[in-house]
Amino acid sequence: MRLFSLFLSSIVICLLFGCEPNAPAAESPVVETTSDYGQLLTLFDEWRTFEQPPLLEGAPDYTANTFSQRRPAFEVLRARLLAMDTTGWSIAEQVDWNIVRAEMNGYDFNDRILKPWARDPAFYKSLWTSRSDVPAHEGPTHHGVTELWTYTFPLTASERDRLLADLRVIPSLNKQARQNLTGNAKELWVAGIRDIQDQGDNLKAVLGMDGVSDDKDLVRAVELAYESSVELVGWLNAEAETKTGPSGIGKENYTWYLQNVHLVPLTWADEVMILKRELARAWSSLKLEEHRNRKLPPLVAADSPEAYAEMADKSARSLINFLEEEDIVTVKDYFDPALREHLGGFVPADTRNFFWITAHYDQRPLYSHFYHWFELARMDTEPHASPVRRGALLYNIFDSRNEGMATAVEEMFMQAGLYDDNPRVREIVYIMIAQRAARGLGSLYAHANEMTMEEAGGIHSEYTPRGWMKTEKELLLFEQHLYLRQPGYGTSYITGKYLMENAMTDLARVREAEGEPFMLKDFFDQLNGIGNIPIALGHWEMTGVKPVF
Repeated sequence: MRLFSLFLSSIVICLLFGCEPNAPAAESPVVETTSDYGQLLTLFDEWRTFEQPPLLEGAPDYTANTFSQRRPAFEVLRARLLAMDTTGWSIAEQVDWNIVRAEMNGYDFNDRILKPWARDPAFYKSLWTSRSDVPAHEGPTHHGVTELWTYTFPLTASERDRLLADLRVIPSLNKQARQNLTGNAKELWVAGIRDIQDQGDNLKAVLGMDGVSDDKDLVRAVELAYESSVELVGWLNAEAETKTGPSGIGKENYTWYLQNVHLVPLTWADEVMILKRELARAWSSLKLEEHRNRKLPPLVAADSPEAYAEMADKSARSLINFLEEEDIVTVKDYFDPALREHLGGFVPADTRNFFWITAHYDQRPLYSHFYHWFELARMDTEPHASPVRRGALLYNIFDSRNEGMATAVEEMFMQAGLYDDNPRVREIVYIMIAQRAARGLGSLYAHANEMTMEEAGGIHSEYTPRGWMKTEKELLLFEQHLYLRQPGYGTSYITGKYLMENAMTDLARVREAEGEPFMLKDFFDQLNGIGNIPIALGHWEMTGVKPVF
């Protein structure tokens, strides 16, 4: 494995924006050079408008012919971006340029390699019942989804019309899926069927929502969406027998995607080494913690709804008070309500998945990861000044930042003293790190086509301490399926944590060189202000340590 410095400045241009694998040679359109940052914002608006596909029978059009016809317009947009002279721009402005470049690379990669509309039946999942805990839904998602969680029942007249419009997309898109899904990725195909089956169940549940059964138009729209989903499942099952190909994108494509789309300055091999290291560190640290705590009483899991609720309230107060009183981060008014919307509830012991097992012993490790909800509340209430960063970045480009931050703070808050009142809880933190390292490692081998999804899940399950991934199989299936669908996401928790620690290292070195103290609150507040962008870019903007793009 090649060596790489803590400093992102040692990463050369080809790592982030190198030549595209398997890309056909093409002449770039001739465009006029500009050095005006305002032109980037204009181009960004045009790009985001272009990125929305045209409609076909009322649904987003993902047919091969449409992608082919739109390619020249995309090349013009990309050429205009590459013709910009960013010399003299502020770091923040150059960061915005790189974000737009990454999004265009994402479109290009999807068109050439990933092709979720052709390889991945789960891409056609249309009904989403809950908000994601990151800026956008995890994994490739089509442009016409029904966000059921945004509706309040009974519906107002305007919301009724919106829901009718949303639901009417589903039959048309399901019909289109049978034309577009020509790929041969066996595991993606088989695993994706479950998503469409679940959609059918969720559509039936809509009929029971307040006021729906009395509205014949809504009932009919739901029924048509349900019937088309059932038909799609039948077709997918029949076609599954013919699928024989691999589902991973291969090491070369995986590395290019990491570096050019998600702006993670690592290779496939780098990520393998980092995840192996974190897995070993988490296990050994857990055993040391268990030894240190051997004379302390064991943690006791909540055994009733009342016990869980009491512990959850105490844990939420403990976390928020700790962050404020210990000067960890500026605690905003929206932190507490954002957290309390997601405290969870009691789950019987025999049906708890990994995360709810941890939460029934002490919720604070999971609630630390729920830093996610602070970040989404910030997006809602304090939108970023830059239009480029204001909303969710496309193609899950935010993963190293959002998942990396949420994972990093679990251990950072622990090391800063969150569990001084109960050292046994430190054991949970290391178990969670091991679980994330194991599942990410499995996903790397699956993308390299060196393991099946089931074999990758074996690493995930067998290397999670205390057998806590063996109690409930749905989480295992969901996570390994997602990570096969979305390259880089399964590893982003641990590699994003690593990059976050690099950023802290460089900021501390900068402060030391300036003769100034390192302030943890300053570190978190700066990152929060920079927004939900790849941590390599946040690192640059925060420290001035420039990646060589």
